[in-house]
Parts: sequence; structure tokens; C-alpha cells
Amino acid sequence: MRIAVTSQNFRTITGHAGKSRRFLILEADGVTAPVEIDRLDLPMDLSLHDYHGDDHPLFELQLDAIVTQGAGQGFIQRLSRHGIRVHTTSATDPVEAVNAIATGKALPVAAPHEHDHEPGRPRISLSTDTH
Repeated sequence: MRIAVTSQNFRTITGHAGKSRRFLILEADGVTAPVEIDRLDLPMDLSLHDYHGDDHPLFELQLDAIVTQGAGQGFIQRLSRHGIRVHTTSATDPVEAVNAIATGKALPVAAPHEHDHEPGRPRISLSTDTH
């Protein structure tokens, strides 16, 4: 399996996947420990929140899944159209989370996703449990 992990610091799993520009790319077979094979450090205009084309670099990596601490329904639906499953979790360790997915284990539940809207508009919490 090829799995991307949102990681703004390239060490831990971070949230708000749509605005993330840094990703760890890991390969996992469910038998041996996952291995980091690449890193993406994208410019600001290539966050999925801002980039709307179907030629985004993430879509060219043949990913099976993305792990993040938070994602909105729009992000989840968009990646689903590209065959990429989104896993949200409160876990912080990328290797442990990817290994859990590869071995079919459940991830710790993520906190509800809060999506900022225009000033003066209420915040909406979206449940993104994909298990």
C-alpha cells in the first residue's frame, strides 16, 4: 500500500488536510515496518483547498490512502473520486498509523473537524469517521 500522511513538520501527523502542503509518503505491506519513500513539500497554491485541478501531485502518486488528523467532507469526497481513502485519527506517529492501516487495525478516533468559514459565519463541525 502507498499511503500519504499530512505532516507540516515531517515528523508527526498534522490536521486540516485540505490546507496541508507537506506530506510523508510511505509504503506498507502489513508484514514489515512501513518505509518512507518520498516527501512532498508543495507551494502554497498547491494545497488541495486552493488547487482545483485533477492534475494535483498527490493524484499522480497512485496512493491508496491518506492519513490526517482532520479533513472536511469536501476533501474526503474529492479524494474518493481519485480512489484514495481518507483516514482521520488522533494518532501522531506516521509509521504506527500507516502500519495500523496496513494490518487492518483501527486508528484512534480523530477530534471533530472544524472548518473555518467567512468571518461572521458560524463554525461547522463535520464527522469524518471513515471506519
